[in-house]
Amino acid sequence: MLCGLAAIESGDICWKGVSVRAQVEAFRRELFYLGHLNALQESMTVSENIVFSAALGGLAVAQRDVAELLVQFGVGGRGGQVVRHLSQGQKRRVALLRLALSRARLWVLDEPFVAMDDAGIRMLANLVAKHLNTGGLAVITSHQSVDIGGIPAQILDLSACACQ
Repeated sequence: MLCGLAAIESGDICWKGVSVRAQVEAFRRELFYLGHLNALQESMTVSENIVFSAALGGLAVAQRDVAELLVQFGVGGRGGQVVRHLSQGQKRRVALLRLALSRARLWVLDEPFVAMDDAGIRMLANLVAKHLNTGGLAVITSHQSVDIGGIPAQILDLSACACQ
């Protein structure tokens, strides 16, 4: 519902004190959603995917910046590689790299730590912590507990629901 993928059946979701229904486009500009699938074009190169995704968000990215981000996200030297030839972990890192380019204040991340090694988990946790420390908001689904820079989390444990 938060991402607009399902209808709000009752109640409302407000952003900055206003219903998201009354500000659909403005709210979407503030939202970055990454689902359990990586949303990468398998037939394009890593760099093409990054440049294309940034352009969708209204951002032009220089190849030099793409190369630096690839190194930062642990996939340096992979810019010219076709995405379908990457491992699942590498694909996840490329997908998550888009967070570093996003201007969105609200990040909704569905299982972002899946297929990530310990270094990737720490890198992503640090990126989320930086986002939160600069006034951003993150809603994250996860089956694992991850420390996000010592920032206290508000946890909704759906397995504890006693709905009968």
